[in-house]
Amino acid sequence: MSHNYAMPLTPERRLARLMARIPDDWAVRIEKVADADAVLRWRAAVGLPDAPPQWSAFHDTMPDALESAWKAARAGRSDVSQGGRPIG
Repeated sequence: MSHNYAMPLTPERRLARLMARIPDDWAVRIEKVADADAVLRWRAAVGLPDAPPQWSAFHDTMPDALESAWKAARAGRSDVSQGGRPIG
């Protein structure tokens, strides 16, 4: 009988994995605020500390909001690799 030793990707593990990929000198902002329908939902902003925050869309979970913001920030930076570590 085979066994699956893989650890499930819980929201906590997913959040830790995302935070580990974001460069140390970048700012991270996470908020739980009311959307247009007055429902509390998560949004995040990731980027350089001196840049204005580019907020993600609203999401139901914190990891979804952070991942959305991280992908958007990473797409805007050519000096960051897929793993979030500076190239060079």
